[in-house]
Amino acid sequence: MTEPPFPMRRKEDAPFREKRQRKGAYLIPSLFTTANIAAGYYAISQVIQASVMEPWHFDNAAKAIGLAIIFDALDGFFARMTRTSSDFGRELDSLADVITFGVAPALLAWMWGFHLMPPMAHAEWHSELMQAGIIASFVFLMAGASRLARFNIQVNPQPSNPGRPGKKYFVGMPIPAGAGVVAAVVHFAGGDPIALWWVALIWLVLMLSAAFLMVSTWRFYSFKDIDWRRRHPFRLIVVFGLLFAAIWFFSRPVLFLIAMTYMLSGVFWRLMYVLHRRGSPPPPPAYTEATEVR
Repeated sequence: MTEPPFPMRRKEDAPFREKRQRKGAYLIPSLFTTANIAAGYYAISQVIQASVMEPWHFDNAAKAIGLAIIFDALDGFFARMTRTSSDFGRELDSLADVITFGVAPALLAWMWGFHLMPPMAHAEWHSELMQAGIIASFVFLMAGASRLARFNIQVNPQPSNPGRPGKKYFVGMPIPAGAGVVAAVVHFAGGDPIALWWVALIWLVLMLSAAFLMVSTWRFYSFKDIDWRRRHPFRLIVVFGLLFAAIWFFSRPVLFLIAMTYMLSGVFWRLMYVLHRRGSPPPPPAYTEATEVR
């Protein structure tokens, strides 16, 4: 960046300063998006290298996806904070999400959950389970891509089960959360691939459930209504510190619990909404004024 040819002391020098600052600010979210893509590429490379003898590559891929979730959150956070959102940034972020939270977890789910599973007693059943795993992985990928496309074209979408006024919600589970479910389960297992057919069936159902939640219109809390620039109680800092320590020392169970809790939260609030509607009394009939009899 070239310096101005004169010292900036006058009011008319302000546009030069503002222009330089905004150009630098645009670079910040793009750097996090680039890190997001790099983490997704690394996750894919680790999945390709994994084998029964070297299962830790699966765990490395899961960790890379988890790190990419942090990059994706920081990307949006700094873009909103610095007011540097742009059409290019949104498109780049969507393409990055398809790679990191679509292709990478879908490939990881199939390789870890189905491809390396030992042969079954019935070879035909084993082949059908492999095919079902490929289909479920593709459905997960398509659901995530569709979720991103719907998010990009909608303006102020509302979930089918509205929440409290003033709160901000996602319509359907966001694709980073879906990828987080896959990564958290693989990390919880330490990268060791599935060896039992009935566990593979549970994994199949979990993947299809995550895919359904991504394309659903159920509400998921977005955490975007939290104002990080204003003061918060000291207790909140303690809670975040404890959460960070728990993830640092007990990452497998804690991340698994966080991912599953967030996924099931959408199901819980949907059930609460349905039960509340069924328990509510029917609305009174519309009032019509009686006609005068003459």
